[in-house]
Amino acid sequence: MANSSGNTTEIRPFSIDIPQAELDELNYRLSQVRWTNELPGVGEDYGVSLDRVKHLAEYWRTGYDWRAWEAKLNAYPQFTTEIDGQNIHFLHVSSPEPDATALILTHGWPGSIVEYLDVIGPLTDPRAHGKDPADAFHLVIPSLPGFGFSGPTADRGWNRYRTAEAWAELMKRLGYGSYGAVGNDAGSFVAPELGRVDPEHVSGVHVTQIFSFPSGDPAEFEQLSAEELKAVEFLAWFNDNMSAFNKLQSTAPQNLAHALADSPVGQLAWSAQLLGGLSDDFVLTNVTLYWLTNTAASSARFYYEDFHAEHPSEPTTVPIGLANFANDFKSIRPFAERDHKNLAQWHTYEVGGHYAAHEVPEVFADDVRGFYRALRRS
Repeated sequence: MANSSGNTTEIRPFSIDIPQAELDELNYRLSQVRWTNELPGVGEDYGVSLDRVKHLAEYWRTGYDWRAWEAKLNAYPQFTTEIDGQNIHFLHVSSPEPDATALILTHGWPGSIVEYLDVIGPLTDPRAHGKDPADAFHLVIPSLPGFGFSGPTADRGWNRYRTAEAWAELMKRLGYGSYGAVGNDAGSFVAPELGRVDPEHVSGVHVTQIFSFPSGDPAEFEQLSAEELKAVEFLAWFNDNMSAFNKLQSTAPQNLAHALADSPVGQLAWSAQLLGGLSDDFVLTNVTLYWLTNTAASSARFYYEDFHAEHPSEPTTVPIGLANFANDFKSIRPFAERDHKNLAQWHTYEVGGHYAAHEVPEVFADDVRGFYRALRRS
């Protein structure tokens, strides 16, 4: 469908400006919560605790300042464009270094573009941060289709593969003949596929997880170290105890979406299960983005679409680099080498977690710089 100008490739400036009436309605809903019950002394054995949700909801209502975060986001150039019938919102922050490398960074669920705000300065302007200006990047940070200000998806099929095709078109539309890709969470699914669909232009892919799992062949386990076997045990534990969100969103996302679209505290609790240990402001800014854009259903559909997609059987060949942080999913190297035939970097860290770009931005930025520096020199 063409936009009002008839030009589907138009890139339009965008600024966030939430009507005050929507913020007032959110505040009202937060003042009228009907709290669930909870068994005494169970902590988070049954899921996100009532005490935690009450704490976050009270701060959301009485202390959290959306306008401050809106201004922080609006400090960066933002745009929208239509690709494959879908609105795509993105930050586009140019480096002051004219020879900077282009880089597209992809977030996941229940995150958003907010997770990359703390690395924009270090990556675009390393000179100002005491680093080599040769390691500078022009950054493109899109909201996944169906997430945040990209708005709800309008049709089926927005999985990792269709998203990667859209990112390739976005980078072409922005005029980048060569670029790198960075991903976290769902972005760690999308970024390698971007390398697969656009290998002529993608110089390399940097991810914080490589989601390669056992194939079912018992012989695979014979080559694993003791540490790698522990990682497999953790995978099994996570699947048994922490993956309800994955199962539901992969099979029947609309069931829960009705509740999340109607209850901000429901959206808060559903998102907070995977945002543990992070600052209240970081949690609430991500949650508020989902609430204000009414993208609970469409973001959950990403899981459904990906679960039902036909997955390629051939390994990727674009250079891929891993930066695996301490309190995060543990990637398993033999499985990763099976699925990626050009594993160029394998770094593990004793700091950070699943949102490393937010938690340890300098460590994350240094790793990204080092990965692409090595590719330039190879």
